[in-house]
Amino acid sequence: MKKSKTLSLAVVLIALGISSPATADMNPPLAALGPVPVPADNPQTPAKIALGKLLFFDTRIGGDASVSCADCHMPKQGWGFNDPISRGYPGVIHWRNSQTVVNSAYLGKLFWAGSAKSLEAQAPGAALGAVSGNGERDMVEARLAFIPEYVKRFRDVFGDDWPKVNNVWKAMAAFERTLIHDQTPFDKFMRGDKDALSAEQKHGLRLFQGKANCIECHNGPLMTDQKFYNLGVPRAEDWLENGMAQITFRYEQYAKGTTEKLYRTIKDDAGLYYRTKEKSDMGKFRTPPLRYIAYTAPYMHNGSFFDFDEIVEFYNEGGGSNDFTDGKFAKNKTKLLKPLNLSDKEKVALVAFLEALSGKEIKMSTPKLPLYAPLPAATN
Repeated sequence: MKKSKTLSLAVVLIALGISSPATADMNPPLAALGPVPVPADNPQTPAKIALGKLLFFDTRIGGDASVSCADCHMPKQGWGFNDPISRGYPGVIHWRNSQTVVNSAYLGKLFWAGSAKSLEAQAPGAALGAVSGNGERDMVEARLAFIPEYVKRFRDVFGDDWPKVNNVWKAMAAFERTLIHDQTPFDKFMRGDKDALSAEQKHGLRLFQGKANCIECHNGPLMTDQKFYNLGVPRAEDWLENGMAQITFRYEQYAKGTTEKLYRTIKDDAGLYYRTKEKSDMGKFRTPPLRYIAYTAPYMHNGSFFDFDEIVEFYNEGGGSNDFTDGKFAKNKTKLLKPLNLSDKEKVALVAFLEALSGKEIKMSTPKLPLYAPLPAATN
């Protein structure tokens, strides 16, 4: 946000005799969710969506054919994973919290450091990732080519002679664009149903946009500005206590090209820094959307907080501290955070509003997956 431009506009309007409430930073207003954006090169079709659903639940997309997308994005766990740190394929542990797939179709920056710009780009990052899917493109194609139903479906949907791996990602993305949660009490309120929120929730909404200043980063229909901040979230204790987690963490430090000093001394996730290698980006992560959050605990990039009360208290205290706020490696804590001095009643109201951002749970059973072609009968 650029306060100087906003203030200058307000001064001009006043000088012209035009009254305007725009006397502070302007954030995109909260709003109900609109239509799902669909890329021109991957239009939605019922057959493509049905194929993507099968692939989303199919473990054969991963390296050792034991982990599917749904194993880290489980329908019964908010389409995420309810441990602080997500699982990986057998024998490894991931190193960040698994985010929900619900409403991810609206995002232009996926993953905690925004490394993917679309669902089509996100899927291979997960399925082929070293600690998530560990798959290989040629192996995925080879497996699918031995499954007659997939061969037929890929031919019908994409015209493939055999299933092409890039079309795997397109089909998955098409399915994920159907996982939309836009009938919450908040959405209904924003569409004109003034009784959709209770009086306490309306009080929480006013706090969200005012005293608590949540709207500074959680704005727009999706309630995220998709920018990056260091809030001072405490480090994941698993990295100090769990040997397997330490192995994963050190591997990621090496794979992402950190300096020798960081590799040997760092004990916290440097976030956006791994992409930019800018010291000013250490400890920064993309603002998460706030929709469907009743089902997606724990919260933050490392699952530090398990309920809304903890989250509200964290912000009420002005955030926290970590290796990138105390000067050990950087002093990057965002200046947007400051103690809020919320009363107990205000905290309760703010939590009540957060609860209004989730409606009915999106439930789905694992579909029946197609089988490999039967082996030919043995002959003498």
